[in-house]
Amino acid sequence: MTHPPSALAPDSASVPPRVKGQPPRSSSHAWIWVLVIAALLAAGYYFWPKANGPSQSAGTQGANSGKKGRGGAGIIPVVAVRAKKGDIGVYINGLGSVTPIYTVTVKTRVDGEIMNVLYTEGQMVHKGDLLLEIDPRPYQVMLEQAEGQLAKDQATLNNARVDQTRYEKLLSQNAIPEQQLSTQKATVASAEGAVKADQGAIDNAKLDLIYSRITAPITGRVGLRLVDPGNIVHASDSNGLVVITQIDPISVIFPIAEDQLPPVVRKLHAGQHLKVEAWDRAMSNKLGTGVLQTVDNQIDETTATVKLRAQFDNKNSLLFPGQFVNARLLVEEQRGVTLVPNGAIQRNSQNTYVWLVKPDQSVTVREINVGTTEGDQSQILTGVAPNDVVITDGVDKLQEGTKVSAHIDGDKPRSAGK
Repeated sequence: MTHPPSALAPDSASVPPRVKGQPPRSSSHAWIWVLVIAALLAAGYYFWPKANGPSQSAGTQGANSGKKGRGGAGIIPVVAVRAKKGDIGVYINGLGSVTPIYTVTVKTRVDGEIMNVLYTEGQMVHKGDLLLEIDPRPYQVMLEQAEGQLAKDQATLNNARVDQTRYEKLLSQNAIPEQQLSTQKATVASAEGAVKADQGAIDNAKLDLIYSRITAPITGRVGLRLVDPGNIVHASDSNGLVVITQIDPISVIFPIAEDQLPPVVRKLHAGQHLKVEAWDRAMSNKLGTGVLQTVDNQIDETTATVKLRAQFDNKNSLLFPGQFVNARLLVEEQRGVTLVPNGAIQRNSQNTYVWLVKPDQSVTVREINVGTTEGDQSQILTGVAPNDVVITDGVDKLQEGTKVSAHIDGDKPRSAGK
């Protein structure tokens, strides 16, 4: 059966011809719908929390936004301190060595056997205390011999003097020649010389007996024992018998730079007693306080420093000979200056400043000039006055005009608007 052309296909005149290379119109419409849907999803994701969130959150965000607009990030808690008026010392520091004022190596002046050691190692001894005994018997025998010889020569002298007296009478009677009297006078003089020599021998023997008892020449602490009883010692020995070191008082020798010397010398010549502190190596414990005694007579050209000696009372024995300490010489004490903690001082490449809390509890940057720094405090020459509140902790979150709640030592916490 044959169908008419109108029943099999549309009229060819109503269908537009397809252009080669042009995509179908239905594909273009699909891409448009995809883009529209994606935009709707993004808008819903962005606006849904804000549309359904609590009104209080929005109010809070608005308030914070308003505060940020005024230059702050909210009330920030900080730690602060009030600048105070006080005294601060100007110190010169140097690494010093504890040096005894006197150190004596005790030696023997006589030869002999050590009979007794009468001290204990490390003992404190006083001048004149008996330390060791050397066998005195040989010197006692020498003393007795010298005394016996003296008695003999004294008798000879007495007899010679009697003869001289007799010869003088006989010469006055012209009974003897004058030469005989002169000879007798020479005999008397010789006998007198022998008596003096005998007396010297006696004194020498007595001195040897004294030297056989070895005593402490100074007050101080004895070291380790160098000889034991039973050893034979000689006056020519190079080694000593014991070393005594003076402990109290004791000195510290330390150097300072030559540029720091003029004010020290000027004050010493004026009769001032400059205080010196001795601290341990870690600068954590003060070992003693002394007084500057003297300045060395020349500057070390290799280091451009000069040595100073300070004397310390050392009754607690905290300063030990040979110990290294940090010496701190107080050159001047500045009174009635403005002081702040070092933690409040901030620095950058251009200036030095502090964060200052104003009466309305907002903060501002204040440039300062720093003077003497001692310990954890510094002198402020300009920029801060006593009783000003400076921030020591929490400065990393601050901007000019930020409102803070300042916790001040000794004060109640203060916050903005209160």
